[in-house]
Order: sequence, then C-alpha cells, then structure tokens
Amino acid sequence: MSSILILYGTGEGQTAKIADRIATTISERGHETSTLDIRERPNSFTLDGYDAVVVGASIHVGKHQGAVRDFVTNNQTALSGMPTAFFQVSLSSANEEKREEAAGYVESFLTETGWHPDRIGQFGGALRFSEYGFLKRLMMKQIAKDLLTERQTPSGDIEFTDWEAVDAFAADAAAFVESRLGVSPDTTEDSAE
Repeated sequence: MSSILILYGTGEGQTAKIADRIATTISERGHETSTLDIRERPNSFTLDGYDAVVVGASIHVGKHQGAVRDFVTNNQTALSGMPTAFFQVSLSSANEEKREEAAGYVESFLTETGWHPDRIGQFGGALRFSEYGFLKRLMMKQIAKDLLTERQTPSGDIEFTDWEAVDAFAADAAAFVESRLGVSPDTTEDSAE
C-alpha cells in the first residue's frame, strides 16, 4: 500500500485532532500514515519516502500558519509530483453564511503558494473557552456569536467539526491516491483468512 503523510499546522489543537482522524480513516483502507505537526518536523525533513501528502492548516485572524505556507511554497516541486490534498479548519466553515469567506481563505492560500492540490476540504473548527483568558474569551464570543446557541455556553470547549465530512474527505483522498498510484484499498485485517 501507500505511505501517506498528514502534515498540519494547528493553533489550539483542533487541526491536529482532524489530522489524526484523517490518518485513522486512511489507515483503515490499508495505507501507512504518519501525522506531523509542522512545528515538530526536523530541519532535515523531506517528502522522500512518501507516496502522497495531505496538508492541513487552520485560520487565525484571516491567515493560515506561516510555517505551513512556507513549507508548501518551498516544496512545490515535490508536491506537484505526487497526489496531494489540502484541508482548512476555520470557524467560518461551520457557518453557512460565511462559507464563501472560508473558500476565499483557501483561494488566497493556493494563490500565495502556487500549489494545486488534488483534493480540498474545509471543516469547522472549535472554540477552546476553557483555555482562553478573559480578553480572548470575550473576543471569541463576539467572533462566534452566530455559531453559539443558548445550549452552548462559552465556558467549555465547543466543536463545530463535521466528523462525517472529515471521514468522507479522507476516504476520497485515499481513493484518489489509490487511483493515481494504481493500488487497491486493503481493508482486510488479514488477507490470508
């Protein structure tokens, strides 16, 4: 099977959680997966040894992580030679009225980097009220006022991620890799049975 890297940048951990879920879904199809926080990659890191790459980034104050943007820009040649996917995590993606805004962030990222991933996913993020200080809690309440309901009190963490959409994106990305590389999914635990 294929070796697939899920490389991501995260601000408060939701993108990491989504990357792990993508890795699990792709692994269930028989592929070898690795997840890597962009901040933890060694200086000598390369894409050699991977058959495909999924890159994830979150939006904070209208921008993706600079380290993700720089990585994609600096590895343009390697990325263009293999199957790739990109996923974005933002509160705008969880809000029906702001999905166009979220799509604009993706377009800006792709324009800035010159990258053309084969698959793109956009997922709602999370609010980590339990981790915010007083001022950030007030600011995030204002930013997310359209998303918060009376049942969602801004004292704990609230996820807006559609996990079924994450699973569908991961399955689609894996199917594309399989098609492009001419491999079949191996969903059996022991093919000798």
